[in-house]
Amino acid sequence: MEETPPQFPPTPSSSELNIPSTMSSRPNLSITPTTPNLLSLGYQPSPSRTIISDRFIPSRSSSNFNLFNISPPNNSDDPLSSSSAAYTTLLRTALFGPDSGFTPPVTPDKSVGGRNFPVVSPSRNIFRFKSETRQSLHSLLPFETDDNLPGVSHSPVKAARKVPRSPYKVLDAPALQDDFYLNLVDWSSHNILAVGLGNCVYLWNACSSKVTKLCDLGTDDSVCSVGWAQRGTHLAVGTSNGKVQIWDASRCKRIRTMEGHRLRVGTLAWSTSQLSSGSRDKSILQRDIRAQENYVSKLSGHKSEVCGLKWSYDNRELASGGNDNRLYVWNQHSTQPVLKYCEHTAAVKAIAWSPHLHGLLASGGGTADRCIRFWNTTTNSHLSCMDTGSQVCNLVWSKNVNELVSTHGYSQNQIIVWRYPTMSKLATLTGHTFRVLYLAISPDGQTIVTGAGDETLRFWNVFPSPKSQNTESEIGASFLGRTQIR
Repeated sequence: MEETPPQFPPTPSSSELNIPSTMSSRPNLSITPTTPNLLSLGYQPSPSRTIISDRFIPSRSSSNFNLFNISPPNNSDDPLSSSSAAYTTLLRTALFGPDSGFTPPVTPDKSVGGRNFPVVSPSRNIFRFKSETRQSLHSLLPFETDDNLPGVSHSPVKAARKVPRSPYKVLDAPALQDDFYLNLVDWSSHNILAVGLGNCVYLWNACSSKVTKLCDLGTDDSVCSVGWAQRGTHLAVGTSNGKVQIWDASRCKRIRTMEGHRLRVGTLAWSTSQLSSGSRDKSILQRDIRAQENYVSKLSGHKSEVCGLKWSYDNRELASGGNDNRLYVWNQHSTQPVLKYCEHTAAVKAIAWSPHLHGLLASGGGTADRCIRFWNTTTNSHLSCMDTGSQVCNLVWSKNVNELVSTHGYSQNQIIVWRYPTMSKLATLTGHTFRVLYLAISPDGQTIVTGAGDETLRFWNVFPSPKSQNTESEIGASFLGRTQIR
């Protein structure tokens, strides 16, 4: 039986396919139909359609600008410059506040081929909580906090502490000597200020402003140093005749007179019942006021007058400074210095131990040096140096904050409050017309008193209280004005 070939439908002609004749004449070419213009057809992208691309083009179309209290973006021709302007405006608003006069810039519309078409936002559930909380712009800034936010606790940003630039009290101090090597002012733990004026010692009660004359050494002697015991009412008085007198200030009675020095006693330092005295005879005498002897040991090492003495807070180390430009550290049992520092190039009178860090010692040099140097006596290392530009006469550390104050002579005669360890200046106080040679700090650690050859004592509130930086010192607060100490 003869097999019948399969029947195929007739092939349509080119005219039936609406293909131009030029195309039909090339049967071997692969034909790709032309894609119609979506914009010309009025096509709009579907909100639910996922657009996949090999490039990520950020879009702010779904941003909630109301969350930041700024206007929705408008269209412009330069998206890059407009975005930069928006950031600049937001930064300026953050730094200078909303009333700084800057208006939010506009951002450009998205357009294709110069023809704008509606932009459909993608799903607004991406990176979004179910319920939004409207917050002010300032609540998002690092400079301020919004305490009204529920369940959020912020620590307020502390404003810079302001140190009053003027003394709150001035006392006239006639015959206060203008001598760099003397130490004529000290403030007791019972809030009594002792001042050596000529051949007399006067006591000023900081609570009542009452002035009491403690002693008169006579015409043949003069006061070279005063120093209160750490506790109690005992006051040591160093004289120009090389003697040290111990007085009970509560009874205005002299307890004893201790000898041992051949020349004037310009500096004193207490350590519980032990008293150290430094003299122009280059020696330091260690005295125990409970013992009958004038002194229990003699410290030798300085080659010139000893003008600075300070015991550490743990009473284990004694720092001494001299006119030989040396700073020495002694322990309780040594008769020779255990540490020697020779970096200063002028007399070292200003000495202060840090109450915050064990072994941290500060020292200041005279006119040819002008530097404050910091030492770690535990590691025997020199930490840092600050050139103050003036003779350093005194140093004292705050026990409430990590700050210290220095007084200066030639040529600025100023008082400077420093923040440690950055050594940035918190305040520079002026008012004395002579070298600020004397310095003492109140028992509450907030107030300092300074004395100078201009024969005045000035009281300054420079340090905050332990609890609040805004609490003013009660010492002398109700006794404003200028009075006389004798």
